[in-house]
Amino acid sequence: MSQLLPDQATLDQHASEQPAFARWRDGHGVISHLPQTQAAAYRMAHQLVQSGCQPDLASVYRQLRALDLLTSAGLWLVVHMTYAKRCHLDGRAMAAEDFKSRPEGHTGGALNMVPGYAAYLALNNLTGNTRSWLMGQGHCVAAIDALNVLTGNLHPEQAERYLGEEGLEHLLRDFYGYAQQPDGRPAAPLGSHVNPHTAGGIIEGGYLGFAELQYAHMPLPGETLVAFLSDGAAEEQRGSDWIPRWWRAEDSGVALAVMIANGRRIEQRTELGTSRGLDGFCEHLRACGFDPIRFDGRDPAAFVCTLFEMEQRLARRVEEYRHGVLRYPLPIPYAIAETTKGFGFYGAGENAAHNLPLPGNPRHDEHARSLFNQHAAQLWVDPQQLQEARHSLCSHDQQQRPLERDHPLARRQPPAPELPKLHWSEQQGSAMQAVDRFFVDLVQANPQLRARVGNPDELASNRLGGVLKALRHRVSEPESELEDVHGRVITALNEEAVVSACLANKAGLNLVASYEAFCVKMLGAVRQELIFARHQKEVGRPAGWLGFPLIATSHTWENGKNEQSHQDTTFCEALLGEMHDVMRVAFPADHNSTLALLPAVFSERGRLSCLVIAKRDRPSLLNAQQAQQLAEDGALLMDQHDGHGEPVMLIACGSYQLGECLRAAQRLRERGHAWRLLYLQEPGRFRQPRDKHEARYCASTEQIEALFPASLTRRVAAVHTRPEVLRGHLAGLLGDHHSRVLGYINRGGTLDEDGMLFANRCSWAHVLAAAAEVCEVDPLTWLDEQEWFAVQGMGNPHILRQTG
Repeated sequence: MSQLLPDQATLDQHASEQPAFARWRDGHGVISHLPQTQAAAYRMAHQLVQSGCQPDLASVYRQLRALDLLTSAGLWLVVHMTYAKRCHLDGRAMAAEDFKSRPEGHTGGALNMVPGYAAYLALNNLTGNTRSWLMGQGHCVAAIDALNVLTGNLHPEQAERYLGEEGLEHLLRDFYGYAQQPDGRPAAPLGSHVNPHTAGGIIEGGYLGFAELQYAHMPLPGETLVAFLSDGAAEEQRGSDWIPRWWRAEDSGVALAVMIANGRRIEQRTELGTSRGLDGFCEHLRACGFDPIRFDGRDPAAFVCTLFEMEQRLARRVEEYRHGVLRYPLPIPYAIAETTKGFGFYGAGENAAHNLPLPGNPRHDEHARSLFNQHAAQLWVDPQQLQEARHSLCSHDQQQRPLERDHPLARRQPPAPELPKLHWSEQQGSAMQAVDRFFVDLVQANPQLRARVGNPDELASNRLGGVLKALRHRVSEPESELEDVHGRVITALNEEAVVSACLANKAGLNLVASYEAFCVKMLGAVRQELIFARHQKEVGRPAGWLGFPLIATSHTWENGKNEQSHQDTTFCEALLGEMHDVMRVAFPADHNSTLALLPAVFSERGRLSCLVIAKRDRPSLLNAQQAQQLAEDGALLMDQHDGHGEPVMLIACGSYQLGECLRAAQRLRERGHAWRLLYLQEPGRFRQPRDKHEARYCASTEQIEALFPASLTRRVAAVHTRPEVLRGHLAGLLGDHHSRVLGYINRGGTLDEDGMLFANRCSWAHVLAAAAEVCEVDPLTWLDEQEWFAVQGMGNPHILRQTG
């Protein structure tokens, strides 16, 4: 903002000529304007008039004055949301009975967000362009809700409840009011974090650090996103340092990062809360390719001017790149709003400002009540003045632009993709090759949908060589034909960063693949997305983004050579616990069953899929018809034998587990015993649904009976996961004393596939031993003596590799 800024004499002369400028620069209440901010506003006002965005300078300054009033009113409402159950619009002092008995709120951070979000609204009005926004520190939602109520930027359910004086009291009572509907869900269209009731909200921000990883991948060309970020998250998640490596003007819109540097965590100062720490952070940003801009984060006008300047700087750099002056990575503007935690109210800068800044509860503490009234009085705005300010800053109809609740990222609805032809296979091979060819064809058939691949390790090793060749690693200086400045594969040894690149790309096609053991690092980012999508569905505004797979490959059963750190089934187990209508977890058995899943995975909306896929060559066990039936039903009867005795049901879930069950079934056939072999690809289909939304994705009673007849009570399941997990999810199928579940029991090391199966008691012989137990027959009926000794841990495990 320092270029061509006027000196103090010029500003004084301008104030004498422009009364609106003079009135604005006097500030309002706790809001004042530093000389450098005045100079930046002067420069911005002239540019807005010259570009035709505003009719004259006075119009700009009147809107900046209105911004001061709106900001002050926002601060006033935020502190009331924390402490009060009613408010007095005439500004009179509050009495004891006006306060809550249990105040709650992340007050300090919310107060710091008020100038930023108010400035975002004002900038949109000044330029006639509705930008998108997100906030990484979702616990500061009171700032957003307060300003949305004051400006009327609301979804219908909030507008019905919170507008007007009576509505404001509803707002105060609902904030941390804990009221519930009969079904247990929150009753109020309000929350402690950003949620689908929050007008324009797109990310909860409950997990600090993920907004930092996602924001640059969100906007499309022609769109602008303002991303409010946390200084605490900067300490937690350094993957955001790589944003200049990924951003390209050809496929991404403008992304403006604004860190709220208030210098405090919950109970102590952050590193950035010191001058030395902030100086060092700016040096670090420059080394990473950013262009840091520091400004007064207490002043909403400083936010406006900085955001305006950031857009101009980035536009100039893009133009210089197109003329060959610059190369990627371009210097990406990064704003740092220097402020004090809880600025504008009592206790600013103290640890207590994070939550409850007053020394006591004003309902019971007279001193605290006096402090509240004293400091709230400095924030109060006359209702008539506030109404005029709102009118000045809300010109959506005249400008023919959407409300901020309807910004582009909040209404993502990409067109349905054209699905490619499916190429079935009867040959032994890797199921990952089905994914490889399908995704390459899908991207080629849909050039209008931006493609992103999240790759934290090695695509070629995971049998995605075609994807790598077609889309290539995105780099600044290519070293091979598999790298390109405009590559669409985001590669970094940081699972959170690469999955976030795809979670952010809600306008396009995405693919994430990683070693199963390391997918666990993605869980926080994925779960935040699932929660938000589920809540969107519950409020009647379901997410419109296209689904995509999170592929866990090089998985536990085939990754024995790399020690037990590489043998972990946690990822799919955790995701099985999420609601099945927003998170599918599937274990395809072979190439064709994997292929049959993909059309639905990539065309469903608001639903992610975890696919646990073997990368090694495996037999082709299902034909195209069987694979499609399995994808449709979630389970498939593979074979059965009408021998003697009560039939035992063998249930396989996982490619290697199916192989062992087939070997066990063959032995039973040889010994003449009856059996039924079922492949369970999608366990979540067969759980007891937890609500009406999940019920629509679960199998009916008739479907369950057809696949799992109640008359067949002797059941043995061999599963990819830990046995307790599947037994818990499928208690209705595997919960009685006639059932046994075999799976990963945390045994491993440097082993091959057969070694892993034996170590975890999941070999074909262990399946037979479990079957003998549930059928109450002597295991030596089906196993010879050496095999039985091996199963008991007293013989040579190698014998089981050679038998069957």
